[in-house]
Amino acid sequence: MARMMDMAVFYPLPQAGIGLVAADFLPNEVKCGMNLLTLDQENRAEIAQWLADDNWVVACLCAAWCDTCGTYRSKFAELASMHPEQRFVWIDIEDQAEFVGDLDIDNFPTLLMQRSDVVSFFGTTLPDLNLADRLLRAQLDKSPQELEREASSNDEHKSWQQDCNLRARLTACERN
Repeated sequence: MARMMDMAVFYPLPQAGIGLVAADFLPNEVKCGMNLLTLDQENRAEIAQWLADDNWVVACLCAAWCDTCGTYRSKFAELASMHPEQRFVWIDIEDQAEFVGDLDIDNFPTLLMQRSDVVSFFGTTLPDLNLADRLLRAQLDKSPQELEREASSNDEHKSWQQDCNLRARLTACERN
């Protein structure tokens, strides 16, 4: 069972026939349909499937000890609720050290945006909901061809494809 974020976050769930509900109090079968997970050993396959299904996955890499991350976590959950058709993953870099490996994280929060096997963004951002929303919307507006073109447009973007690809990292962890 996927571990949901450790906070009460309100999500609209019209498909369930209910209004706004706190995620912490939802039955397990409803939780499974949500678009926000905290990466753990049990849900890695689910996240890999999101990427295989050509979904956008937005990951936030943070640390439990980081005060900024603690504050940003609720904003990241709000971003997920604003984009119910996309998928969101919270990754604690210390809890998931094997997964993160030698990924170069300069500061927090660090966002990673990926569609299928194309990493369209990787970098530190200000802990601002509106900034993250604008950044995500800019990525969503790009065609698959545009994303592919940008992925190979410069050395930094090329390195994202090799070093930051969530699907590749999940596959590598699965093999170990």
